[in-house]
This record gives sequence, structure tokens and C-alpha cells, in this order.
Amino acid sequence: MSDIKTESAVPSARESGGKREAAGRNDQGSTHIADGVVAKISGMAAREIGGVYAMGGGTARMVGAVRDAVSRGGSSGSVAQGVAVEVGERQAAVDIDLVVEYGAAIQDLAAAVRRNVTSAVERMTGLEVTEINIKVDDIHLPGDDEDAEDGDSEPRVR
Repeated sequence: MSDIKTESAVPSARESGGKREAAGRNDQGSTHIADGVVAKISGMAAREIGGVYAMGGGTARMVGAVRDAVSRGGSSGSVAQGVAVEVGERQAAVDIDLVVEYGAAIQDLAAAVRRNVTSAVERMTGLEVTEINIKVDDIHLPGDDEDAEDGDSEPRVR
């Protein structure tokens, strides 16, 4: 392995004194960041936190499973599943629906998701994140996956 460091050609917010053009117009042109971009960044950042089992409400997860089965898992739309965003010129607001692993401390998990999403969105887009609303839709219990996969089990009642 070599000891050569590569540097990004894109300046970080710290290098510009914390002020970076996010969206809008400056003397060099204009930049617009689509809602879908912020939603995907938010979805990926939320999934990085341990204790997040899945994202989206029950219906969204079911539709996503059907979509993934039809497209054989190649759909990139599922990255933003469970995420809704509003993007302005300089700010973004994010709503996230989560399914949490049983045993996770929900308040601590929500705080970690907020920190990670805020950091990722602000670092990658330069937008200020004004709020992140988190809705916990369900708890994933141990053994839920095994019961769903085992369709040949005997009936419990005869």
C-alpha cells in the first residue's frame, strides 16, 4: 500500500468558513439539489445506525418488497423508502419512518439517527437541516423473520 493521500477537489464547509453555497445562484452559476437526492442521503445515513431494522410504514415496506421482487432487487428507489423531505434554497426538513430492533433504546436511537442524517445532509449538500421528525412504526421482534419464512409449519389449532 502506498502512503499517498488523495484530496478531494470539492472544498468542505470548514475550508470556506462554514459558509458554502447550497442551492441558488452565485456569480459562477446556479445549483439546485432535488428532493430525491436529499431523501437518498437521509435514507442511507439513517440505515447506518445500529438498531434500525427497516424503514417505512407497513404499506410502504410491502410495496417495496413487491417492487424489489419484480425488479430482482435492482431498484434504487428503496433507498429513500420511509423518507420524505422538503428542500428549500438553503434548508431541508426530513421526515423518517422507522422499524426498530427489539431492545433498542428508542430515544437514543432517534437521537443517533438525527445526528447522522444531519451530518450527512449538511456535509454532502451544504443545506441546513432545520428539523428531522422520526416516527417509529413498528418493533422487529426476534424470530419474526423465521416465522414468515417458514410457510410449511403445522397449524397451531386443529
